[in-house]
Amino acid sequence: MLRKFVALSFLVSLCASLNFAHGKHENENQTQEITVKTVKITDQIYMLQGRGGNVGVSAGTDGILIVDDDYAQVAPKIAEALKSLGSDKPRFIFNTHWHGDHTQGNNFFGKDSVIVAHTNVRRRLATEALFRGEKFVPYPKFALPSITFDQSTRIHFNDEEILAVHYPNGHTDGDSVIFFTKANVVHMGDHFFANRFPFVDMESGGSVLGLTKNIADVINRVPADVKIIPGHGNLSTLTDLKNYHQMLTETTGIVQKGMIGGKTLEGIKKDGLPAKYQSWGSGFIKTDVWIETIYKSLSASRKQ
Repeated sequence: MLRKFVALSFLVSLCASLNFAHGKHENENQTQEITVKTVKITDQIYMLQGRGGNVGVSAGTDGILIVDDDYAQVAPKIAEALKSLGSDKPRFIFNTHWHGDHTQGNNFFGKDSVIVAHTNVRRRLATEALFRGEKFVPYPKFALPSITFDQSTRIHFNDEEILAVHYPNGHTDGDSVIFFTKANVVHMGDHFFANRFPFVDMESGGSVLGLTKNIADVINRVPADVKIIPGHGNLSTLTDLKNYHQMLTETTGIVQKGMIGGKTLEGIKKDGLPAKYQSWGSGFIKTDVWIETIYKSLSASRKQ
């Protein structure tokens, strides 16, 4: 229950007007207020930006494949954007992880699409949860991933090899990074918040050290001219990802040094982080929350 509570609380904070709860939707009239921005990356690869996580799109002669599908309330607008690219019914959907701002659209698209995700994503989406005393039911069967994998999987689609690789214990325990190998585009899911401190869902198996390690692995894996779709934020470059990794490494080092020196969490918060990271705390995760995340994650690692 605690695992779900922490994750759900964060996701509500992503957009105050939305309720993350499984199966709980906004008033349909509010859908009219939602806009989706389409960003063309290559002739076949696009990024859609709605209210939740960024959606990656492969559009071509084989049809539409998407990576993540935003909140349930945004899904009709996502469908409209997809229709302009060829079809409003994706043949395949990758879920990069289980959080609702990346998966609630499964409920809208799932009857017409094959959903693919890591094994832990299906397990979490199929699990009941209690949030503030209210029972939230699992996703219906048609909205669950029907194809799951443990390490990696490939789909050959639109003359492209689309490779999903599981990166464990970073943002959660079920995250995948999606590589469009021919197009040289990567969808990072919530492993990457562009120019912002990330959310690390420790109650769902995430850890700061694991996240840092995973980002380093992706950096070493991709070419210099790669185009990167972050879970949240604008289309990014390898330089942006390297700056993000530097932030993870440096801020973790600062907190770790304080802990070794016997400082309390409040003492480390009072010291703060270098001024160059001030703007990084203007997103979903504020500076004090990020310091606390590092502190708790390192404390948990010590106990293992």
